[in-house]
Amino acid sequence: MFNKFLFKRIDNAPLVVFRMIFGLLIFLEAVGAIFTGWVKKTLIEPDFTFNFIGFDFLQPLPSNGMYFYFALMGVFSLMVMIGYKYKYSLGAFTLMWAGVYFMQKASYNNHYYLLLLLCLLMMTLPANRYLSADVHFKPSIKKLSMPRWCSWLIIMQVWIVYTYAAIAKLYPDWLDLSVVELLMISKKEYMLIGELLQQKWVHFFIAYSGIAFDFLIVPLLLYKPTRKWAFFASIFFHLFNSVVFQIGIFPYMSLAFCLFFFEPEAIRRLFLKKKTPYTADEIVISSYKKAFLIIGGLYFALQLALPLRHWFIKDNVLWTEEGHRLSWRMMLRSKSGYITFVVEKKATGERVKINHREYLSTKQLRMIGTKPDVIWQFAQHLKKEYAAKGEEVSVYVTNSKVWVNNREGMPLIKPDVDLAAEPWHIFKHEEWIYPFKKETK
Repeated sequence: MFNKFLFKRIDNAPLVVFRMIFGLLIFLEAVGAIFTGWVKKTLIEPDFTFNFIGFDFLQPLPSNGMYFYFALMGVFSLMVMIGYKYKYSLGAFTLMWAGVYFMQKASYNNHYYLLLLLCLLMMTLPANRYLSADVHFKPSIKKLSMPRWCSWLIIMQVWIVYTYAAIAKLYPDWLDLSVVELLMISKKEYMLIGELLQQKWVHFFIAYSGIAFDFLIVPLLLYKPTRKWAFFASIFFHLFNSVVFQIGIFPYMSLAFCLFFFEPEAIRRLFLKKKTPYTADEIVISSYKKAFLIIGGLYFALQLALPLRHWFIKDNVLWTEEGHRLSWRMMLRSKSGYITFVVEKKATGERVKINHREYLSTKQLRMIGTKPDVIWQFAQHLKKEYAAKGEEVSVYVTNSKVWVNNREGMPLIKPDVDLAAEPWHIFKHEEWIYPFKKETK
């Protein structure tokens, strides 16, 4: 039964069509980052970037090098779309995208993480075995079918994303509509729908339909009697997100996932009418079955574990941000704050107030006062800058205050702690962060 479920051969039309859509979308992501100014604002204008801690070796290329970097990613993505040197082109894109992802946090987005995971999954799938340049140059690799597990890899990943996104919304500030109201305030000037998005009933609908959609969409797409209705709901949900939140390619990538929920034969008839139908009822057990199950099991165990880690770290993740990344905690809070850095020269005791605005770009300024890991990284940057001048210093945050979801402002960083001397703990709470207090809104 288990072998039949995973290793039965099915028509590979969904995977072939998804490869072409996937390649097109990552091309638009790469090239769009250049033409929308994302590359300039995120990687060229800043004097330095806040990389993921431990990835200090990843730095933007000098001058206009990042434009060429993203243009090259665009070339690789087109090669993925047409299926030319598929494994190598997707491998190259994945490596370059991972570099961009871990290089900076000023434009952090859960969808960027999802794209990285999708690239890794797609590298394991035989997506170039039909209607590809690889088949044109080497006809012997042509296949009309694929193992059923190819679809289930994508379905499982999608289920994890949606389920954890739903669970994360089950907290007071989302349920009492505070977060949604704050999200919609910035959309007030939108043409036609701006005023509508300020209505209380719209906030209620967004908050609770969002939870229901995230929890139910995968089961409803899997269940044949509800599949079409769930697909129509997906179209509305993702197009709404695209228009209101303007989050790039990802609403369309999410719609493309639906290919794997429909019957492969239906996808073939709709998109690949000239493709020969796959009619055999084969179960082909790979010689790599054991390794496949072990690696796949470890991958999904990690995917299930990572979003849970903040439960094992002291204090509220909304406040400390510890365990927030890689956890599918999407659009859950609004934060603002201010901060003051002071450098103390150890040789003389002289204290110098730092104007951090002289160091940071506009994007970086938006997060410097609210994210403890970024605050710590900036302190380390100041320490290195003064060390280069032969001066040993301590770095203090003498004044900080943060507002979370319309709550009263609260101090964030303890002022008597030398952040330059503090180590960073990946899976442990940083005690120099003030504890979260549930102040009235």
